[in-house]
Amino acid sequence: MMTERVNEKSKIMVKDQQSQVDLVLDHGAVRLVYLGALRDNAEWLRAIDDQLAAFKLSEIQVTGENIHHKGIKQLGTGLADRLQYVAHQVDKMANGQRLTVTEQDSQTGLVVQTFFQLYHDTVTIRTWKTVTNQGTANLGLEYVASLAYTGLMQADAYQADFTVDNTLHIANNSWTAELQWQTDRLKDLGLTYRADGDHQQASSKRISITNNSSWSCSEYSPNAILTNDRTGQVAMWQLENNGAWHYELSDTGRGDLLNLQLAGPEEYDTHWWKELKPTESFTTIAVAFAQLGGNAEAAIQELTTYRRLIRRPNADNVHLPVIFNDYMNGLMGDPTTKAEIPLINAAAKTGCDYFVIDCGWYADGYWWDSVGEWLPSAKRFPEGIEQLTGYIREKGMVPGLWLEIEAMGINCPLADKLPDDWFFMRHGKRVIDVDRYHLDFRNPAVIHFADQVVNRLVNEYHVGYIKMDYNITTGIGSDVKSDSVGDALLTHNRAYIDWLDQIFAKYPELVIENCGSGGMRHDYVMLQRHSIQSLTDQTNYLRNGAISAAGVSAVTPEQCAVWSYPLANGDEEETIYNMVNAMLVRIHQSGYLNRLSASRLRLVQQGIAVYKTYREQIPLARPVWPLGMGHIDDDQLAFGLQTDTGIYLAVWQNSGSRQMKIDLTRYGDFEEMQLIYPQEPRGIQVKQQDNQLHVAFPQQHMARLFWCPFK
Repeated sequence: MMTERVNEKSKIMVKDQQSQVDLVLDHGAVRLVYLGALRDNAEWLRAIDDQLAAFKLSEIQVTGENIHHKGIKQLGTGLADRLQYVAHQVDKMANGQRLTVTEQDSQTGLVVQTFFQLYHDTVTIRTWKTVTNQGTANLGLEYVASLAYTGLMQADAYQADFTVDNTLHIANNSWTAELQWQTDRLKDLGLTYRADGDHQQASSKRISITNNSSWSCSEYSPNAILTNDRTGQVAMWQLENNGAWHYELSDTGRGDLLNLQLAGPEEYDTHWWKELKPTESFTTIAVAFAQLGGNAEAAIQELTTYRRLIRRPNADNVHLPVIFNDYMNGLMGDPTTKAEIPLINAAAKTGCDYFVIDCGWYADGYWWDSVGEWLPSAKRFPEGIEQLTGYIREKGMVPGLWLEIEAMGINCPLADKLPDDWFFMRHGKRVIDVDRYHLDFRNPAVIHFADQVVNRLVNEYHVGYIKMDYNITTGIGSDVKSDSVGDALLTHNRAYIDWLDQIFAKYPELVIENCGSGGMRHDYVMLQRHSIQSLTDQTNYLRNGAISAAGVSAVTPEQCAVWSYPLANGDEEETIYNMVNAMLVRIHQSGYLNRLSASRLRLVQQGIAVYKTYREQIPLARPVWPLGMGHIDDDQLAFGLQTDTGIYLAVWQNSGSRQMKIDLTRYGDFEEMQLIYPQEPRGIQVKQQDNQLHVAFPQQHMARLFWCPFK
């Protein structure tokens, strides 16, 4: 830590091995002037000296306080202007340092603590706030930014037009079309730049992205990337909440500064309001922010390192066992002992490590609106589900079951017997989403019920794997026993996470897959706990390659599970394509393996065997996209994992030209590149020219996996 005088102002700078935080104390107010990779900011500080007032450390709106802005953007909160520096301290951590800055408003007594966690191994910085009412009157919180940062991506471009130079990359989500990145210049998204600083002109425009339900990723992933073409800089951020969140970009100061606000739930966009009584505290969601030289790929690599640092240590993310699940393009929710036995035999023959019985095991027939008791069907399993899980273990695999603990069908026998406070409520009625009620984990009785269900699955049915699905949402929250519907949602989300932590503490070897109708809840509150994320429910294997390749932009590859489901009526190239889709992430094997021809079954066996030769390198590898980030239905795709010794590279050819050229020059110099799956050329022609890989495919819809070793 360093504190020095700069132009009659005090500068506080905290550095770790790769990152730094720069603050300026300006007449008692704290100004955040830089957050990111190590750099000398002396020139930047001189350039912005007359605009320091715009560089607020905190943006907080309290009910009844004035707000200084145009329109609805969350900038210029009134109380933020009054906050004064109290103290700061730096604590050494096992893997970095933590800076804590304390501010206080003398009028209301509100105390704000801002935390910056710096790490040895990444430039990514984690930050959050705790606000405490040390006054004598109740305070209404409407908005508390986890990070308020002015001047990002401008340290080398103060006089440049940030709306032209900066491009925003947004990860769009849709069910079965996850992580589809869209790029636009800030100018094209509506921001304008004021080059004439003598004529201050307020702007009402904001670029905002919001999630306001318990599907944290239903429309957008809670992360984004900003690249500056002029300076070669990149920034990436991640909001860590399993519910509502909001971020926005806008101009500030004289119109020549770019401002970023990262927040959890707030009143205007997500219906959150909280009353803070004297002595009470509120802690925001945590957010992660990286700013460095490089491109979007470099930023994703930094966030990948960060995600690995904050994740719960577990054996699943070290060994990467292969999971067979009976659902996708297979039993599709209709399991029986008779149907499962051939699949179990085939899965064991191909080398799977886990076998998961998916939905439907708890009902004799149609189960969607009656789900919730979690007792096995005697009709489906006449000799008991324990007999089937025992058979799975006899075949050398760990058994698993599907569960959706937060949902209860409207026709579940329990539903009418339970009081309303077990469920999300609005306007005196239970919230119904697609024929289901949503359990409210703020209620201790709900937590006790959930404990009993998991205990039964583990101790009576002897499962070692739970596929935890989540096919409904709460909407904006509940109006029962809460200051606001948004606060009920946040409190429920945090109670669910606390419950999940207790389950992992009780059953440390249990693997619980995070599945929200595929990838609708792939945030890093959930993925700090869960070792594996089901990325998609896409049933068309020709689209899964693009989803798989893009998925690791938001989820570490060792947590990112993608389906491989050879079709019962498919051919060998379809089988290969299906396997390649999953071979650089986590394999979720499915499909009717027992109905495949001998040659196609051998291709599945070969794919899993090849995967097992390098799978323990995946948790150490960095993702690369030699052809750039792909999209669903692109003609050609290339995605790789870079290790210390080379790159495992998957390529997909879908339509158009059957000639592919993948230039790997920017990653290093390579020896002879090798086709590793399938292990025979099967009609493709491969040529290497220096560090370029040329592949000629004899037909459309083909995929291959290569090993490209460094010299």
